[in-house]
Amino acid sequence: MTDGLPEMTSLERTALYKSLGNPLRRRILDYLGRHGEANSTVLARELGESSGTTSYHLRKLAEQRLIEEIPEKSGGRERWWRSLPLRHITPDPATMTPDEYAAAADLAHLKIEFDTALYHRAHREYTGPEGWTQIQRTNTWMTREELLAFMREYHALLERYGHLREDAPEGARPVMIRYYAVPDATEERTGDPAGS
Repeated sequence: MTDGLPEMTSLERTALYKSLGNPLRRRILDYLGRHGEANSTVLARELGESSGTTSYHLRKLAEQRLIEEIPEKSGGRERWWRSLPLRHITPDPATMTPDEYAAAADLAHLKIEFDTALYHRAHREYTGPEGWTQIQRTNTWMTREELLAFMREYHALLERYGHLREDAPEGARPVMIRYYAVPDATEERTGDPAGS
């Protein structure tokens, strides 16, 4: 399922996973996501790094089309940057090269740590069904085809209700949404519909 996304080579995916797993590049992307734009000097000051270091990592992120220069703000040696939207679907691990798989696994472990902390925070900050923090857990039965159709509709909902930072209406806030769908392993092992 590519969802119309451009195909990437294994080398391109490996480089992407390594960039997204690099702690400083992650912090740069987070900063740009929160503040919209920055140059290497601003990032150096805010992240406690040298401007040479942040400039190098900004160029690498631009090579991978994770950020872009803002031409109307850049001039001379001063270059301003903004993040670009990223939609990527990780391929079947069985089709990955060993280097790609290792880079994807390292990135997955970082995401799991972040998502675990986010899960705990969601439970701490939940104020009811009308609040900013929402928690939903559901069990149901689906065929594989229904699950894939559900995924397509999920992506369509994100497109319909989500906004890029620069297009967000007044009152919008960044919202972190996580979605997992995993078949019940107990039912798969035993063939018992009740899962007992």
